[in-house]
Amino acid sequence: MPKLTPDELQAARDHIVPDVVAGGLRVLFCGINPSLMTAATGHHFAHPGNRFWPVLHLSGFTPRRLLPSEQSELLTYGLGITNVVARATARADELSADEYRAGGALLAAKVDRLRPLWLAVVGVTAYRTAFDERKAVIGPQERAIGGARVWALPNPSGLNAHWTVETMAEEYTRLRSAVETTEPPTV
Repeated sequence: MPKLTPDELQAARDHIVPDVVAGGLRVLFCGINPSLMTAATGHHFAHPGNRFWPVLHLSGFTPRRLLPSEQSELLTYGLGITNVVARATARADELSADEYRAGGALLAAKVDRLRPLWLAVVGVTAYRTAFDERKAVIGPQERAIGGARVWALPNPSGLNAHWTVETMAEEYTRLRSAVETTEPPTV
């Protein structure tokens, strides 16, 4: 990946990064919002410190570690990526609670249209705010959104020091096991 200058990164502020989605996915992973690196490159979870791609592989969702530039390959595994809030920022704390709630409503409509089996929100705080689930914890949630079961996962950002690659991979593996035992809805 080419090294981007601070000016190139700042120029990506507020950009929208296209989702990697299709109908009927097994899991739609949902980030908080794109980083400036993601917006500048057009590749989700592109910051070198982000642990999404290694964790996805270690948990068995992908047969090898994908690069952010290979994000479209996720569709071949029945996986996709979107965000709660579409606009890129340097940090998630630049987003308002109103943006999270508006993003949650848009996400629910997207999930209703795409019909994934599972919605996996990578960031429990974002999930809590977007869906007014103040007591949500990491793991499967009681509610469904747009017909999809919901799982809150740890945020793979390198800033989330509470979780290591290994402990995140364990939680993502729990989700993968649940996905493998979920029966698709009958039409």
